[in-house]
Amino acid sequence: MKTRGAGVDIGPAEPTDGADLWRIAHGSEELDVNSPYSYLLWCRDFAGTTAVARDASGRPVGFVTGYLRPEAPGTLFVWQVAVDGSHRGTGVAGALLDALTAQVAAEHGPIRLEATVTPGNVASDRLFRSYARRHGATVTQEVLFPSAVFPDTPDAGGSHEPEVLYRIGPPT
Repeated sequence: MKTRGAGVDIGPAEPTDGADLWRIAHGSEELDVNSPYSYLLWCRDFAGTTAVARDASGRPVGFVTGYLRPEAPGTLFVWQVAVDGSHRGTGVAGALLDALTAQVAAEHGPIRLEATVTPGNVASDRLFRSYARRHGATVTQEVLFPSAVFPDTPDAGGSHEPEVLYRIGPPT
């Protein structure tokens, strides 16, 4: 399913998108960037739960990756959301999230959304709270992974912030 939003075309990922998704994630300066190979695999194995925004030339300029939780099949866990610097602040991230959740709900029925956000990531907090408002949903939060469970790695600058789980669903 292809949609249009925020001046871009949004559709499912293709295996050849992996390198562009890695480039966008790497350029975000916010995400924990995975290996280039993992983005290639993601675009192949989780294409049905990944949405890619493309500019007028067809070049990927944003993406949202996710998966349906095996233990909770009605829950879409959003793994990463990233937008190329040239398109940030234009509503692409929100359009991607709306398109992906609509696509997954059309195929699998009503869903709840989960994502983790570090306390310092204001943009992601705003994105998920805005999504909840647009969809008349509530947001609950709890620490999923405290800092202590992450390894201290030099490339992560020492310690990792806690990952706070956002659960977004119908009002209770």
